[in-house]
Amino acid sequence: MLKNKLKVQSSKFKVGKSTAFCLLLTAYCLLSVGCRYDMQDQPRYKAYKKSDFFSDNRASRNLPEGTVPRGFLREDKAFYTGKGESGQNIAPAPAATPAMDASGNSLMTDFSGLVNEFPLPVTKELIDRGEQRYKVFCIVCHGPVGNGDGMIVRRGFSQPPTYNDDRLRNAPVGHFYNVITVGQGKMNGYASQIPPADRWAIVSYIRTLQISQNPNGNMQMTPTGKSSANSAPPSSNSNTTNAINANVNGGER
Repeated sequence: MLKNKLKVQSSKFKVGKSTAFCLLLTAYCLLSVGCRYDMQDQPRYKAYKKSDFFSDNRASRNLPEGTVPRGFLREDKAFYTGKGESGQNIAPAPAATPAMDASGNSLMTDFSGLVNEFPLPVTKELIDRGEQRYKVFCIVCHGPVGNGDGMIVRRGFSQPPTYNDDRLRNAPVGHFYNVITVGQGKMNGYASQIPPADRWAIVSYIRTLQISQNPNGNMQMTPTGKSSANSAPPSSNSNTTNAINANVNGGER
């Protein structure tokens, strides 16, 4: 008799435990459903989709006029564009009209408004960095010393102008920076691949090549001495690329 009572009580306890567990599980599920708010289900626009709300029917909106994304303020015009303001050391108005060479390249002679001096200190580290970047992006066309005899030129691609003629030996440094940024003739711009500090590093190496091929020439390598947080020269350590990208936000023009 006692055994039967214990069995009944044990059975009731088990049933009660199972029931309590089921009730707790149900309550948890109901609570989860009741608090659920899926962001993917809320009204929203997808990029480049049509919108009936705006008068131009575009869901994607332009930035409000006068706003600048954080980290993209380009106060140092010389550093970011290779161009200067009046009163600065900039190239004068052209004395001749543009011409063409035998390969069909347009030979720019209008260097007006472009800076004559580097907007950052020219150091060994900067030139070394420029050599490394030049060999990545430029040597295939412009060749090892800038004569326009790179490997793809030897295989049939149009020959670019040599850096070692009087026209480009006397060109301001801002010209080379500007061409790297926006391109010229058959050369596309490299703004998306080469950040500003690296562009200046390449320009410093181009000047070095020009001096090596014309050691008796008189070409400007003197920096302005101006240095800012945005125009810090690349360092020679392993963090060089990270430091440059952090300073100038990747390939932004």
